[in-house]
Amino acid sequence: MTDQTTPDDLAPSPAFSAHANGTADLYAQADADFEGFWARQARERLTWAKDFDQTLDWSNAPFAKWFVGGQLNVAYNCVDRHVEAGNGDRVAIHFEAEGGDDFGSRALTYADLQREVSQAANTLESLGVTAGDRVAIYLPMIPEAIVAMLACARIGAPHSLVFGGFSSEALKARIEDAAAKVVITADGQYRRGKALPLKPAVDQALNGVESVEHVLVVRRTGGEVAWNERDLWWHETVETAADTHTPQPMDAEHPLFILYTSGTTGRPKGILHTTGGYLLQSAYTNSIVHDLHPETDVYWCTADIGWVTGHSYIVYGPLANGATQVVYEGTPDTPHNGRWWEIVEKYKVTILYTAPTAIRTCMKWGHEIPEKYDLSSIRVLGSVGEPINPEAWRWYREYIGAGTAPVVDTWWQTETGAIMISPLPGVTTLEPGSAQRPIPGVSAEILDDEGTPTHDPESVGYLVLTKPWPSMLRTVWGDDDRYRETYWSRFGPKYYFAGDGAKYDEKGNIWILGRVDDVMNVSGHRLSTAEIESALVLHDRVAEAAVVGATDETTGQAVVAFVILRQGASHEGDDNTAIVEELRAHVAKEIGPIAKPRTIMVVPELPKTRSGKIMRRLLRDLAEGREVGDATTLADSSVMNVIQAGLGN
Repeated sequence: MTDQTTPDDLAPSPAFSAHANGTADLYAQADADFEGFWARQARERLTWAKDFDQTLDWSNAPFAKWFVGGQLNVAYNCVDRHVEAGNGDRVAIHFEAEGGDDFGSRALTYADLQREVSQAANTLESLGVTAGDRVAIYLPMIPEAIVAMLACARIGAPHSLVFGGFSSEALKARIEDAAAKVVITADGQYRRGKALPLKPAVDQALNGVESVEHVLVVRRTGGEVAWNERDLWWHETVETAADTHTPQPMDAEHPLFILYTSGTTGRPKGILHTTGGYLLQSAYTNSIVHDLHPETDVYWCTADIGWVTGHSYIVYGPLANGATQVVYEGTPDTPHNGRWWEIVEKYKVTILYTAPTAIRTCMKWGHEIPEKYDLSSIRVLGSVGEPINPEAWRWYREYIGAGTAPVVDTWWQTETGAIMISPLPGVTTLEPGSAQRPIPGVSAEILDDEGTPTHDPESVGYLVLTKPWPSMLRTVWGDDDRYRETYWSRFGPKYYFAGDGAKYDEKGNIWILGRVDDVMNVSGHRLSTAEIESALVLHDRVAEAAVVGATDETTGQAVVAFVILRQGASHEGDDNTAIVEELRAHVAKEIGPIAKPRTIMVVPELPKTRSGKIMRRLLRDLAEGREVGDATTLADSSVMNVIQAGLGN
């Protein structure tokens, strides 16, 4: 696909800008009065039971306190106030089951949500859960997961969501670290047309765990489950509880949730987010970056609820804004490769927020599939989770956004809590593949190896944040020293080091280059894996690529690439020697000889988490000839066996 776009095509249309939530003057307001800007946003976007006395207390840096003295309730802000405003009949969640209506698809209004959250809150309180107690949630993508989160927030019990694809060992570590009092799970979950068990992992995880007093079990698949004395059915407890409950105001700094970062080794690293600042920045960014208009939009974030994207942009941000959204239980290829676009057509989705890996997968399947569906409702597209290569960006805009929908490429992390760097769709002239600039109210720099800010175009450096922000993590759960060491020591206490490499282009746009361990040093030259991946997928025979740096005796690190070829690009019995050499030469031409991969391995699949992230750690194990590490976070752990078999390992 050739790039036919011009800067004029990528500028916002006057019609879009006229109604956009994010405006150019927000930048000036934030620059002129940083704390005043955030105080104004907090008072305009949230309902406070008690107004705050101080916007920011940074006297004990790096431990921030935002909206000091203020009190509010997150569930009230996400549910009750919309009902009180007369919007109880508005659909909050269009739940689309993987198998469609026969498998429980349904719509929940804000009034429905208020009743169900109240019932769940009453149930938790009847089980002895009080403010400050932790609740572990291990559920698939079903409405009960959202209800459970909001019920916890309603009574001030921090929740710890554990991704439904994690193993019992990973679940156990997280339950133990948080000392959870209650676990909420399901009998099973639907995945690619199959009913898979879920509760057995909880039973195994709880062996020897003393803190858990009760397990609430949602009946999702109807499969047989072992039953213990501590177990309770959701439908026998929650669904029979009183459906009114008075939310109690919480301090702005009261813990809201713990979320454990994926891919960690050793003891889990629990990222702690608190109430006021996190809710504000989730709602603010959902409004100005996704340009959400709750009266008219149908919003869909395709992330799994177990990751931070699901927390911020399925639950807290959209519901605080009173959005109508789609929540989908299944995968984009079940029962067919057009499932997503079928859902967009069914609900007339206007805003779609998804991962670059998912976009590239849809590219691999071909644009003929989305072209079968009416996607004309879409007006804003978003990208999240990893840098998006320009070709995928353009494909997304052309075939999903009809060549006109703005694509907001967002950079943020579990630790930041909400979007930090992104275009504003009504303001920014877009640059395919670039997150572009910090949103109003956020400050970032790129530092060189000595920790000095650099604005030199194309000079690769370290992305840092230079001011506190409302949704920032407050600490690592139970380990303040680890918090300081991990995030505030690399360049001294002045800078939060995000762990990502970045560079500016000649226009001043920021390009995120991935984790610094994915910024390779080859013979003294710093190379970005994202740039090499982008070069590889520009080749018309490559569908998808992942690049890692492998230890090399001569050059320090060497480039190793794993590629999936497009259909018909290789033939039975073909050893792929010719295409590998062609691709090596192609990278050398696109970037330079120093970037030419030492090795290119043609593989049938890439290891991905359910949210679509490529697990480069596992590919690095293969590239360096090590035993492959923990693969429990993969959507399909058998993929590694397929890759190894294909490589002859």
